[in-house]
Amino acid sequence: MKLVRFGENGAEKPGIIDAEGRIRDLSGHIGDVAGDAIDPDRLRELAGLDTATLPLVEGNPRLGPCVAGTGKFICIGLNYSDHAAETGAEVPKEPIIFMKATSAICGPNDPIVIPRGSEKTDWEVELAVIIGRHAKYVSEADALDYVAGYAVTNDVSERTFQIERSGQWTKGKSCDNFGQIGPWLVTKDEIADPQNLKMWLKVNGETMQDGSSATMVFGVAQLVSHLSQFMSLHPGDVISTGTPPGVGLGMKPPRYLKAGDVVELGIEGLGQQRQDVVADT
Repeated sequence: MKLVRFGENGAEKPGIIDAEGRIRDLSGHIGDVAGDAIDPDRLRELAGLDTATLPLVEGNPRLGPCVAGTGKFICIGLNYSDHAAETGAEVPKEPIIFMKATSAICGPNDPIVIPRGSEKTDWEVELAVIIGRHAKYVSEADALDYVAGYAVTNDVSERTFQIERSGQWTKGKSCDNFGQIGPWLVTKDEIADPQNLKMWLKVNGETMQDGSSATMVFGVAQLVSHLSQFMSLHPGDVISTGTPPGVGLGMKPPRYLKAGDVVELGIEGLGQQRQDVVADT
């Protein structure tokens, strides 16, 4: 299934994509794409619905982030061997974990907002893992049982805030509209192998990132298991699993976003996003 949330910011409704690619309203069956509704067992029940009988959503509504109720937005740094190489960093022995503030979360086509004082706003296409049930001390063998599905995310980053100013990475990752998620939450049964997905990102039509989740250092099951040893994972939590090479920071000379740019990105089987880049006012 491909689950969506559509409508104005803060008033999104749950939906599902039908066989023709249209949005059908799921409000009669779940309150939102969140909590118990995305437990893997509940998702199997939803999969039995005849989508053709659900109300058709007319027009072209705004898409919100494809999951609600996210308590933790967990990011993994330097998790692609070829991305680590382009930045001159060593491949980590354990996952590098940092947080992105949940206030950064927005819809897949909402704009990238360059914050005041920004000098180096960068892009990062990433595979997002959406947790579907409470996970604590889970084994790698069982880890995917706790996953609801996958989505595209753009881990937008301000490199001056992240790297050149004192403190941790969080402040360079958490500006408003630095976390586009969607368009869909694609349930895990539709993705045969999350470690073999093509990923791409373009700026103004020029391909910047053209990679694959095959070069991840720590795979999805490893990450879910590893994180669960240190913190409980809850339904709606998002794990952004790292980015392939081609970020602006790694270019020679580096290249960053400016107001008026257009960013497009996508992952095989998970859909795509489009964002206008605007300056904060």
